[in-house]
Amino acid sequence: QVQLVESGGGLVQPGGSLRLSCAASGSIFRRYAMGWYRQAPGKQRELVAAITSGGSTNYADSVKGRFTISRDNAQNTVYLQMNNLKPEDTSVYYCNAQLSTLRYWGQGTQVTVSS
Repeated sequence: QVQLVESGGGLVQPGGSLRLSCAASGSIFRRYAMGWYRQAPGKQRELVAAITSGGSTNYADSVKGRFTISRDNAQNTVYLQMNNLKPEDTSVYYCNAQLSTLRYWGQGTQVTVSS
């Protein structure tokens, strides 16, 4: 069992930055692939960024060049640095951990980009 707790969301103006954090319980965090997803009202949940246990990353086209995912295995934490935020980035952001058929979700953190 893995518990995920997100933090770092909030209200930011267009062009601003936020850093989301996801703290994971458990001693085998380093074996999990980690991801950030988001879901806006009335829309499906979508992958934003992911990082494998080996450190390989991939991003949604809409965030490439603006968002960076990283992980600190010593701290059992994955981060999402979000720069040059746009109103269309407004969503609830969820942390995800996956290992084989096991999949866990955090409770989500709201990000609102508005002037």
